[in-house]
Amino acid sequence: MTDSMAKDQDPQAADFTVTETVCVESGEARSMDMAVGGQALIEGVMMRSPSYLAMAVRTPDGRIVIRKKTFGSVVRKFKFLNVPVLRGGIHLIETMGLGIDALMFSADQAISEDRVEGKKSSFWETAMMWGTVAFSFVLSMGLFFYLPIILTDLVVPAGEGSLVWNLVDGVIRVLMFVLYLWAVSKFPDMARVFEYHGAEHKSIHAFENGRPLTAAGARDFTTLHPRCGTSFLFFVMLISIVVFSFLGRPEDIPDRLQRLAFIPLIGGLAYEAIKLSGKFSKAWILKPVIFPGLMMQKITTSNPDDDQLTVAMAALKATLTPEADDFKERVYYDMPEDDLDDDDLQPAMDPSGEGAPA
Repeated sequence: MTDSMAKDQDPQAADFTVTETVCVESGEARSMDMAVGGQALIEGVMMRSPSYLAMAVRTPDGRIVIRKKTFGSVVRKFKFLNVPVLRGGIHLIETMGLGIDALMFSADQAISEDRVEGKKSSFWETAMMWGTVAFSFVLSMGLFFYLPIILTDLVVPAGEGSLVWNLVDGVIRVLMFVLYLWAVSKFPDMARVFEYHGAEHKSIHAFENGRPLTAAGARDFTTLHPRCGTSFLFFVMLISIVVFSFLGRPEDIPDRLQRLAFIPLIGGLAYEAIKLSGKFSKAWILKPVIFPGLMMQKITTSNPDDDQLTVAMAALKATLTPEADDFKERVYYDMPEDDLDDDDLQPAMDPSGEGAPA
């Protein structure tokens, strides 16, 4: 694990660490239950444990830059929120916020070497990024929420009941989602993200099975995982059919828009479903429900190479490494011991000649 602890807690100071092989005992992994999760980034991976969040990104010059910071879920801080369904909606909101922040960081680090020198995004760059996120959200609502309603109205006769209408609506939504995933997987940049998605899953499998947290320790595992976000989205679509059936057939625009108010409820139920599927993934009674999500992951995950596995492991090991009590955040390079030379031990420099964060 990383060799620097309390001595380099200032996020303004560049820090370079040497990694060693780490092996987590299987019993410890199981005791953490669902404590460790992740997300694929642009040329990198984000990992999250109960106490820390770490993003590892491969920079254009081949190094791995890590941003690590403390993490504490609102659900852990306020115990009254830790109730089924409600906690799922909260976790969904937290995950979206953290994911957007991680994607922005990875885009900065992976695209330009200047970012490694500690330059911050300008106001307009940040505004454009958030504008893109907002546009993507609206587009996804239109594509996977509103358009299926319109298509279902064209397919289902007016006399059909609510259950039939919502079942057709759900099938159309799933088909559109699968087609969308297949289409974006053909873009080279997204293909790389899906490879890092596979690296994330293999790394978590290695952790959960007590294997060494190295590329070799994760290489033989499958890229499919029952707790994947892709499976979560499948549960969202499945549960939405049931929930929306109670709302009847939408007759006008207000009826259609009121369904948006039930998205947090659906997300909360899907969270509980994905949690159960991860905990009882080997139970035969749940396999038919888990299987479709795993099959969808065959689109959203690909086999990574060892370099990508190394990036995922760097993020995972960072989240498992304890820090001093006053730790907040730091950004540093992570590299194999054999790759270190005298130049690597020098902090990154900004144009003024002073050390800047990685």
